Amino acid sequence: MTLQGKSVRFSFRFANFTVVSTQDKGRFRPLAKGAQQATVRDKKLQERLRAGGEIPRHIAIIMDGNGRWAKKRGMPRIAGHSEGVESVRDIVSACGELGVRYLTLYAFSTENWKRPKEEVSLLMRLLMKALRDETDRLHSNNVRLRVIGDFAKLPQEVQNELLEDIQKTKGNTGLSLVLALSYSGRWDIASAARRIAQEVAEHRLAPEDITDATVAGFLSTEGISDPDLLIRTSGEFRISNFLLWQLAYSEIHITRKFWPDFRRDDLYEAIADYQGRERRFGMVSDQLASTREPEGYVRRFIKSVTGP
Repeated sequence: MTLQGKSVRFSFRFANFTVVSTQDKGRFRPLAKGAQQATVRDKKLQERLRAGGEIPRHIAIIMDGNGRWAKKRGMPRIAGHSEGVESVRDIVSACGELGVRYLTLYAFSTENWKRPKEEVSLLMRLLMKALRDETDRLHSNNVRLRVIGDFAKLPQEVQNELLEDIQKTKGNTGLSLVLALSYSGRWDIASAARRIAQEVAEHRLAPEDITDATVAGFLSTEGISDPDLLIRTSGEFRISNFLLWQLAYSEIHITRKFWPDFRRDDLYEAIADYQGRERRFGMVSDQLASTREPEGYVRRFIKSVTGP
């Protein structure tokens, strides 16, 4: 692929194996000794995290900085997005290994449609390639693919690919990988409001019965617990219209690294940071410390906020 006279090469690798040459008929060969040692180290880091505290049930990530990563290296922006796919692969793998239940990735916002048409087209093609290359691996690793956002605005071929991949993985019971595509928090809340208004107009819902739980049930994330941890790369301190309702009590971790440089060690650092936080949900420390019963009022309150 070329862009403004520059050649862009997409390279996709699997997390724990390297594809051998075509003469070897696409078989896999094990990692070299150094990589195997790295895997042992990785397992130890994961064990340390599990021993250190609670692993977040739901992690949401604003994957920012792809274009700046590429510009810093004198490369076209799409090269940064391509390398960002490598980060997605590594983070999905690590979350699955740690037992994270939901990983929501802000892949393409409603506002991203305003970007130059050539870049949007390349992003959609990259998305298609990533889906075709990765879905079998996701499926074999018990990962369920889900999508939130204004689905109808995506190109038809992307819609078709996503529907096929969602159907293929719908029975999986491990990590749920949630792609936020053509998504914005305001769109999500406005869509929920329209659906609630329709329910009221058709006398299926009374206005006085509308609660926080009612609204949550009409959002695109229905059935998904709110994020425990939000990670944003590139050092920006804003949430950029992402999961505005759902992030009400999420812990936020900001890293200055651009998304293409963000890998599992950085994820572990974010989780360790999360484990050091005290999640009070509007209460005070003494209330949390004095209530130890598994189903005490604190536990019930937290469940009411974050979901089961």
